[in-house]
Amino acid sequence: MLNKKSVDDINVKGKRVLVRCDFNVPLQDGKITDENRLVAALPTIKKLVADGGKIILCSHLGKPKGEPKPELSLAPVAKRLTELLGQEVKFVPSPVVVDDTVKAAVADMKDGEIILLENTRYRAEETKNGDEFSKELASLCDVFVNDAFGTAHRAHCSNVGVTKYVDTAVVGYLMQKEIDFLGNAVNNPDRPFVAILGGAKVSSKISVINNLLDKVDTLIIGGGMSYTFSKAMGGHIGKSLCEDDYLQYALDMMKKAEDKGVKLLLPVDNRIGDDFSNDCNIQVVKRGEIPDGWEGMDIGPETEKLFADAVKDAKTVVWNGPMGCFEMPNFARGTEAVAKALADTDATTIIGGGDSAAAVNILGYGDKMTHISTGGGASLEFLEGKELPGVAAANDK
Repeated sequence: MLNKKSVDDINVKGKRVLVRCDFNVPLQDGKITDENRLVAALPTIKKLVADGGKIILCSHLGKPKGEPKPELSLAPVAKRLTELLGQEVKFVPSPVVVDDTVKAAVADMKDGEIILLENTRYRAEETKNGDEFSKELASLCDVFVNDAFGTAHRAHCSNVGVTKYVDTAVVGYLMQKEIDFLGNAVNNPDRPFVAILGGAKVSSKISVINNLLDKVDTLIIGGGMSYTFSKAMGGHIGKSLCEDDYLQYALDMMKKAEDKGVKLLLPVDNRIGDDFSNDCNIQVVKRGEIPDGWEGMDIGPETEKLFADAVKDAKTVVWNGPMGCFEMPNFARGTEAVAKALADTDATTIIGGGDSAAAVNILGYGDKMTHISTGGGASLEFLEGKELPGVAAANDK
């Protein structure tokens, strides 16, 4: 059980609070095209303002690779946060993130005021967790709050390094929710516990499969990586995605599932295309019977029923990775069938970030899920059973 101090365990009245948020939002021509991450940060910010703290927000945006790139400035974020919060979020830009102007602005702050620093990755040390930058960030505050789950699997200055130089380091509401659902659901789930894994590659999910086989009652595998399993079992997969280096691994995992008494479900049929496009010719074939020149693009209708039945009576379901090429409407059916099955179950439903989160939202089932993770890479590492540096760095209760 991860038991970390959160913003509810402290009162920051009159204190300077550095909050690491995840404002890594998509920008187009200086306009924010998806503000989910900004909205997700509001509860923590509002709580700290209500306490009467002096709130200093920081985040990275994109990959400026340690130099100031105007198109990756957080200026548009300050503007939009001001509108969302109904109070000024003062942007204090500096090419080095922390300088005398910034320090002066912080010194002038009144209780309940908010400022936003420039993109932390303008500094080359940020991603290397260099002490100098960590100390500079720490010098601005009395208390550190980490609410950036999206970078929790990385040890950078603004989420881990800074905690070495601050006495009080706690997690925000967003991080707390991720720890409660992802961390603790996986380690202490209500049973039956079902995990659904999709996505293209077995290689990127090896440790996840391995870890989950020790914990779940049922493991469902769909998406591109299912063809590696299909081929390993002697099936014919045409020109489907396949990682030949992982055929033995697939067989080992099937054996492990059998030894552990875990039900391992693979697709029994596939929707296939003769070209990688939405308008290709389509047919449905049994698993392992994909003709030459064709490739698997989605799970088939029988598999949709099989997977939906498997989650019906579950108490906890974790889903990471789509069932097919859901960006193409003709091959979104499998992913949609799984999303619908999760929407209809009474289980606690947890969606790992990345493509599965995008798919659930695009298909309109987002509000039916118990928890949608805000971090793709970070949620995967939680499912692998790894300790996340950004979580570990916060004070224990």
